[in-house]
Amino acid sequence: MASAFAPPGHLEATLFDCEVVGSMPADLHGAFVRVGGQWFYPPKFGDDAPLNSDGYVSAFRFRGARVNYIGRWIRTPRFKANLAAGRQLYGYYRNAYTDDPTVRDPAHPNRRTVSNTAPIAHAGKLFSLKEDGLPIQLDPLTLDTLTPWDFGGQWKSETFTAHPKIDPASGEMVAYGYEATGPASDDLFVYVVAKDGTIASERRLKVPYVSMIHDMALTQKHILFPFGGYVTSAEWLRDGHIHWGWDKSKPSFIGVLPRDGDAKDVRWFKGPERCLMHTFNARSEGNKVVLEAPFWDSNFFPFFPNVDGSPWNPRGARAFIRRLTFDLNSNDEVWHEEILFPTPVVDLGRIDTRFMSLPTRYGFTSYFDAKLPLHDALRSVMGPRANAYGRFDLAVGTIQSYAAPPGCLLQECCFVPRRADAPEGDGYLLGVASNHIERRSELLVLDANRLEEGTIARVILPFVSDAQVHGIWVPEKELALL
Repeated sequence: MASAFAPPGHLEATLFDCEVVGSMPADLHGAFVRVGGQWFYPPKFGDDAPLNSDGYVSAFRFRGARVNYIGRWIRTPRFKANLAAGRQLYGYYRNAYTDDPTVRDPAHPNRRTVSNTAPIAHAGKLFSLKEDGLPIQLDPLTLDTLTPWDFGGQWKSETFTAHPKIDPASGEMVAYGYEATGPASDDLFVYVVAKDGTIASERRLKVPYVSMIHDMALTQKHILFPFGGYVTSAEWLRDGHIHWGWDKSKPSFIGVLPRDGDAKDVRWFKGPERCLMHTFNARSEGNKVVLEAPFWDSNFFPFFPNVDGSPWNPRGARAFIRRLTFDLNSNDEVWHEEILFPTPVVDLGRIDTRFMSLPTRYGFTSYFDAKLPLHDALRSVMGPRANAYGRFDLAVGTIQSYAAPPGCLLQECCFVPRRADAPEGDGYLLGVASNHIERRSELLVLDANRLEEGTIARVILPFVSDAQVHGIWVPEKELALL
């Protein structure tokens, strides 16, 4: 029987004892916290980026095989201004010059963040993140919005990455802000945040050209900053464009900064045209640094125009899991690159974060398997149509897969270790499926070692949940989540 359908619209929800199909593992104690975006009011411009939609946070909370769900809008200053006006006041993605005159403030663009990209838990606090502003602190129990967070005034960058990395050995968080002193600025501020949440260090770098530095990678010795292709300028923004354009003539760059080094110590390695978005993990091997990541061939986002006026090319929007090696002993400023799997994937890759910055064997991500049946309900769905989760063995090149039922598409997955001392990759894979036949969402729980056996359990929601960008697993002991 089809479940009830509630459009995402203005819905906030709290569900206790959600319907569970199958046998929920009793050792899952914590929360799968997810952040994504929806338009509370329609965009001011029809060709705006969906990345500009309002932030929404949700959590599935697990304890003793029981699951609760909660979903809330992230009430940023921008969200509250729109709500007071009853309409969309803000213009193109990351361009304050296109805002309604009542809120237009190009001098303080970070105040217009929607905080819709990723959650992070650190030093006993929960935050939502987006790279155009400061973190937004959330109440870990209610998910209510608290306040923008600047680490007691110690964070000097106007922006904060959506993808900081937490060192599992030290508990430190390594984070950064690009365009740190304002839109189109070439400043990159890099911070180490101590385990107690105080700023331990700051370094200020310059980038080869202003581009989107969406993610980073961390080793025990180095910090990596990948970017390429996307460009902007003060003139471009004043002319009323969306923040980014794609320039295929621009090389890609990856900065390698020693964790104990200064700005003068960063090395910028150069590569071919690439859309360098998300990473799996990196490691230091003697005087070499190895990065594994599902990077795209070219411009992934059709709403960021090519600066030469050419149409967006979907053939360039393919991500392959690649291994990049940087030889720090060589004077050559290029990296060695190999594609590890012939299968294109969605680049929202995850690892067992207990091994962040250390050697890892497994990467988890979704992809589209053309061999699986495609239900008619999916033929009109726009964007990536992921219908499989894969455990990609980066050591031997094999893939173990879960195939979604016809009519279901998969969002980003998240790995949860079975125990704190379990071997790498021994645990559960969590991910939300959008059921386009029954028009509802369901959380899938899989054994990460046996994906091909299908779900262990499914948590059924009686509506379509918010659209997730990124999610994290937060153990019960880390925050007061239950």
